Order: sequence, then structure tokens, then C-alpha cells
Amino acid sequence: MQLLQAIIDGILLGGVYAVISIGLTLVFGVIGIVNFAQAQFMMVGMFIAYYCWRYFDLDPLAGSLLAFAGVFVLGVMIQRFVINRVLRAPDVAQIFLTVGLLIVLENLALIVFGSDFRTVHTSYQTSALHLGGLLFSVPYLLAFIISILVGFLLWAVLNNTWWGRAVRATAQDSMAAQLLGISTSRIYQTAFGLGVGLTALGGAIILPFVTTSPTVGNQFAVLMFTVVVLGGLGNILGAVVGGIVAGLIQSISSLVLPIQLQNFVLFVIFILVLAVRPEGLLQRRA
Repeated sequence: MQLLQAIIDGILLGGVYAVISIGLTLVFGVIGIVNFAQAQFMMVGMFIAYYCWRYFDLDPLAGSLLAFAGVFVLGVMIQRFVINRVLRAPDVAQIFLTVGLLIVLENLALIVFGSDFRTVHTSYQTSALHLGGLLFSVPYLLAFIISILVGFLLWAVLNNTWWGRAVRATAQDSMAAQLLGISTSRIYQTAFGLGVGLTALGGAIILPFVTTSPTVGNQFAVLMFTVVVLGGLGNILGAVVGGIVAGLIQSISSLVLPIQLQNFVLFVIFILVLAVRPEGLLQRRA
């Protein structure tokens, strides 16, 4: 029973990791740039949802839609006026730009919001469903369900709509896509906005059980990269699978090891998996 509870907890925790990581793999898959500031966009989304709750008494799940919309617009503007200038630059220029963006967003948040930790209070914050002696945390369960829905919806859009085909064509060969009449600049702007917006939505969804602060992104940045690399960079389904695998490893390892060693076990297994499949679990071999 204890093992079964740990598996359930791991799957629900993995859903949390998946919902904040899907945007990162989308940005890389379409634009081909590793956004080191991705977690800071999550932080911005958390603050939007927090102030919607504080001043308008809006539940974070509802506020997540406003967080998505606000960060989507911010992402489109940043991609158009900042990221777009280094798309054809050396990789080191892209890295320094996104790291600089990380520092700017974090320090702006410190100036505007201060360094205090903020929490929300909801009716279901400490609720749990009891089923056959097992516990299902309501906030984690909601985050898991939303992550699955978001992942499936994004996969369906990318595979069954004209815009999705245009995105995949741009990701595969931007020059050929331009020759076919696709505006790759708009695709890049929309994809980047959608990628950071989804991460902001994920940040708002986990707000009921995570305190927010200007530095909250640092707690999740490494885990986000671990999840997307484990599942396969650029693979939407891989981000969901990678998140669930990471959650399971952390939860099950806590049965036999101190909780402080959760990440240690995760990263050891992560290194072993990449030694065998450097392209990730779901990515095709080149």
C-alpha cells in the first residue's frame, strides 16, 4: 500500500512538472533556442494569478487564463524585439541573451514586488480524495489533469490544424516554409509567446501549493530542463512523460532514502538514461 501511494504521489507530482515544462520544449522545438529565462516567465504568471486572487478574489485556476494571456503578449513582444535578433547568431550569443533576460526579469520582480514570499488560500488547498485507503491531493490532482489536457490539446493543434502544420514546417526547414508562403517570423513570435504563456499558466496552477517570490523560478529551472531533456527536447509528449518519470523517481526514492536525496537519485538516473539514449526517451534517433 505504501508503494502504491508513492506511485500515485509520483504521478501527480509528475503532472506538476509536465505542465510547467511543456512550454520550454515547444520553444526549443520550433525556434531552436534554449530559453534559460523560461522559469522566470513562470514566476511572472504566478504573480499575475496571485494578484488576481488578492484583489479580485479569483481562484488561481481561473487566474491562470489571465496569466497565460498576459505572458503570451509579453513573450510575443520579447521575441519580436529581442530574441529575433539572435536567431542566426552563434549559440553563445543566444545563451547570454536568455541568461541576461533571466537576470532582468528576476531583478525587475524584486524591485516591483519585493522579496517577500506570498501564498494564496483556497477552499481545496488542503483537501484530498480518499479511495480504497489511498489519498489523492486535490491541488496536485487538478494540476495533473490540466497538464494532461494541455499536452493533448497542444499535440492535437500541432498535428491537426493548418497552423500546427506551419509550425512543424518552420521547425523542420524555415527556408522551405518561407518559399511555401508561411510567415516564419509570425510563427516564431506565436510559438515563443505560446511557450512562455503555457509555463505561466502552469505556474498559476501550482500556486495553491507553492509560495511565490521573485526567485521562485530558481527552484524549478533545473527540474524543467531535466524533464524536457529526459523526454526529448522539442517533443511535447516527451515533456509529459519526462515529468511523470521524474515525479515517480522522486516519490519512490523517498521510501528508502532521506527526502533530501530525491534530486540526487533523479539526476543519477537521468545521467544513466542519457548515457543510453542521449536523444531522450521519446525522441527518435537522428
